[in-house]
Amino acid sequence: MGRLTWEQNRNIMPQQKFTPRADYRLQESQRTKESASLSEKYRELKSLTVELAYFSPEGVTRSSQIKYTVNPNHAKSVFRFDCPNSECIRGDFDLSEALAHAVAARQTTATGEMRCQGWLSKTTIDEIHCHNILRYKLSLEYGVSCAVSGRAE
Repeated sequence: MGRLTWEQNRNIMPQQKFTPRADYRLQESQRTKESASLSEKYRELKSLTVELAYFSPEGVTRSSQIKYTVNPNHAKSVFRFDCPNSECIRGDFDLSEALAHAVAARQTTATGEMRCQGWLSKTTIDEIHCHNILRYKLSLEYGVSCAVSGRAE
């Protein structure tokens, strides 16, 4: 049996669609993968617990909630979460800066709210923003610094 031509192969293989949403998520996934781990970037951070609650744009209806403990050795320093709107284009929530500020100030708790700045759907690009809301709480623990020995425990 002979080799298939590119045209024949293209007709057999399922085509992956590159929608604006898929393209954006691919870029963000790559940016996250290429970032340092939390333990590499924030050596003093020993533990991080994240509580996330997603709300409708009005801020009244909660669509989902999650709480989990992050492993700083494996979690990435680009600290982002997908928007729950499956039609959202170029949105999502990036908590990287909020985390950086909390660690720099050695806060044990950081809370906040973000609005998704993506587009509601592919038919509303440049017209209607998504505006879903993420309310978050970061609970941070740090290693104890030993000023005498110069080591962190």
